[in-house]
Amino acid sequence: MTAVDGPARSGPAGRPALVPFPVVDEVTRHCLRAEEPETIHIEIRLPGRPDPARLRRAFTAALRHHPRAQVRQAPGPWYRRRYFWELTEGPDPGVDVVTVAEPEPGALERARERCLASAPPLAASPPVRLELVEDPERPGGTALFLTVNHTALDGPASLRVLATAAELYGGRADVPAAPPVRTAPGVPAPGAPGSSPWAPSARVARGAPSGPPGNGLLVADRAVPRRPPGAGYTVNDQLLVATALMIADWNREHGAPPRPIRITMPVDDRPRGADMPIGNGTRLVEVPFTVAELAAGGRAAAQHDPVGLGELLRRTADRTRALTSVPRPQLGAAAVLLTAPVVPVVWRAAVTRGLRRAAEPWTSTTLLSNIGRVPYALDFGDAGRADAVWFSAPARMPRGLNVTAASTAGRLHLALRWSKALLDREDGARLRELFERYLDAMENATTGNGGATEGGPG
Repeated sequence: MTAVDGPARSGPAGRPALVPFPVVDEVTRHCLRAEEPETIHIEIRLPGRPDPARLRRAFTAALRHHPRAQVRQAPGPWYRRRYFWELTEGPDPGVDVVTVAEPEPGALERARERCLASAPPLAASPPVRLELVEDPERPGGTALFLTVNHTALDGPASLRVLATAAELYGGRADVPAAPPVRTAPGVPAPGAPGSSPWAPSARVARGAPSGPPGNGLLVADRAVPRRPPGAGYTVNDQLLVATALMIADWNREHGAPPRPIRITMPVDDRPRGADMPIGNGTRLVEVPFTVAELAAGGRAAAQHDPVGLGELLRRTADRTRALTSVPRPQLGAAAVLLTAPVVPVVWRAAVTRGLRRAAEPWTSTTLLSNIGRVPYALDFGDAGRADAVWFSAPARMPRGLNVTAASTAGRLHLALRWSKALLDREDGARLRELFERYLDAMENATTGNGGATEGGPG
């Protein structure tokens, strides 16, 4: 039994099997807000064009290969103690899981907007939609947009379903790369010196809210950051530092007082093969940065100081290695207690929403989700292999800003997603500029000025 699969409860003859909502699904379900749809967006680029009919057959077959992706929320009385997923044999009547967009100018941007604007309903199976869009930026090329209701699945699970569809479409087996091996640390996970979990985190300073409610998104494509041989940090550590310095700089530009920054980082330890547990299977850790560290890191970046940046990167690497190697419940022990089925689920929902509002000052500043090197070939046969993969997670308030990353073919694919209650598109462009500036500063300082850092393999 895993946190994402759980035991199935067989229904009467002819009725779907039932799977109780795991902790993450229930907490997410409690906190849904119509004005901020809980969607996962995955966007891949292909050099060719898949045949729509074959793509539809391959994707619906992939859903059958992963039954936990083919679910709907079961109805029930108000006094029920749990929510349940119904496992279905196929898409519900009237649900078209694969659509083809009309070729027209701005088709890619509108497809992204659709991914953010509306989540597939939980009452209809499956809670995913795939859209085929011609790529006007590359003659003959196409993009696939997968929109997922995050209450049911997370990004890595959705990518696994898409990889299975590619295998079935292209007829080629895909042996995924193994997930990272995490060894238990010999010492407790180090925090930032002088940091306290009870100190309120910095919030992303308000820019120009653009309303109506919802999320905005910008993507970027660049080379994967280089590191010197023997660097004691990873690309993920570079992304964490760039995210923290980006927000510190943005807040300083907007007159916000300096505060510690905490970044929530999903960690995925699931196997990546066809037997990967599908659902919401990542656990969350929080990586802290103190005001002093951020100020020193900003100065070091401005001065192209390899020593200062290397020190911040090494400290960040020590924290992330220790934090990710410590087993813990996905949302912490408190969430496990909060979702225990001892009272009606609607009562627990009210308590969960109230506690979430009360805990907002201590909510982390932002979320960085990094899949890393995409572990699948995503080979669609005559349509070619994916040469770009973007994904993004919901950017709900009070955080209001998420950074997501994936890499393939030596390229880093970044997405900044924000709440329109906090920022507008120009604000997003400025944040993306700051983020890339700090990535460049780290790369230039450590590779261009002889600043190789010492330490274990990155």
